[in-house]
Amino acid sequence: MVEVDSDLAARGAPAAVGELALPAPVAAVRGAIELRGLTKRYGDETVVDAIALSIAPGEFFSLLGPSGSGKTTTLMMVAGFVRPDGGAILLDGEDIAAVPPQKRGFGMVFQNYAIFPHLSVFENVAFPLRARRWANGAVAERVSWALELVRLGRFGDRHAHQLSGGQQQRVALARAIVFHPAVVLMDEPLGALDKNLRFEMQVEIKEIQQRLGMTVLYVTHDQEEAMSMSDRIAILNRGRIDQVGPPGEVYERPANPFVGRFLGEANLIEGTIAPQFDDGTRLVLPSGHELRAPSGSRCSGGAQGMLFIRPERIEITPGANAVGGPRDNALAGRIRRCAFLGNILRYAVDVDGTAPVTVDLQSAVGVAPLPAGAPVVLRWPVADSLILPAEP
Repeated sequence: MVEVDSDLAARGAPAAVGELALPAPVAAVRGAIELRGLTKRYGDETVVDAIALSIAPGEFFSLLGPSGSGKTTTLMMVAGFVRPDGGAILLDGEDIAAVPPQKRGFGMVFQNYAIFPHLSVFENVAFPLRARRWANGAVAERVSWALELVRLGRFGDRHAHQLSGGQQQRVALARAIVFHPAVVLMDEPLGALDKNLRFEMQVEIKEIQQRLGMTVLYVTHDQEEAMSMSDRIAILNRGRIDQVGPPGEVYERPANPFVGRFLGEANLIEGTIAPQFDDGTRLVLPSGHELRAPSGSRCSGGAQGMLFIRPERIEITPGANAVGGPRDNALAGRIRRCAFLGNILRYAVDVDGTAPVTVDLQSAVGVAPLPAGAPVVLRWPVADSLILPAEP
């Protein structure tokens, strides 16, 4: 059930439903969330371990991680449905850890939508307003505005069983935003949709969030979804935050091998870190071959490390002479297999002394894939390389 503080009723309805006029932009000055040492334990297991982060008003912030990483538990603590065992939850500077869920003023979109089957679409969306005792005229205007915003203006009289999954998701979104909350919490709301509909809804949710200026805290395990929608992402691993940053930064410069591997395809080439040279760091493979990366590695010489490189950054050419230049790394190998993935060809290349290297190339009409067993040279810029500590 979506709840909101009673004073929200005073904001009134939009002036022109047909033009989708917006309510007062309260989220422009409200909706800052700060978590300080937020912790949750179930018995001897710590599922959320002293999480600390700050979310700015109007930011689309995603919690991303595998199952069991603590992301949904964190969201439920922010929502008020799970009681923390430690730490603080601040909304616009005030601790709300003791405030009941219905008094926090958050919109909420659940994975299963939580649509009331006995109510019409109109009444589902109107529910938060009627719970606040809005006047009937104001309810009608605001619900019509919300339904138009999610492209369901003609569906007000229908019931849930008459709607598709995508339409039900839109009803849940309209119900969460109808009172124009400063903060909307979303728990994997697109998980039940097919791929094409997921992408369509990603675009719509992001556009609505930007238009209304709401703060969105979004939980997902889908990497592409998080990267396409978020202003920033927190990567959770076993109840802790491994990295926080804009999608491009986290994707290109992961803090550790887990982040690199979880957020898209990644090559992690193992070796021993050699002493730094003038403008970078070297990784020596078991074969004796050296790879280089710019300076910035947190590892000392002699430690085990991994060179991180994304598959799409690697070029592949027939041949056997792998000689790197001053600005690139090179490795020789043989094609193990090639998979056709629509717009890309994904190669697995066997390289002496390391795990197979993945290479993604744009597929082109009339260009035959390289055959299994063919000798090839892999080449990529030193600037795109990153040396990370080896996994424990």
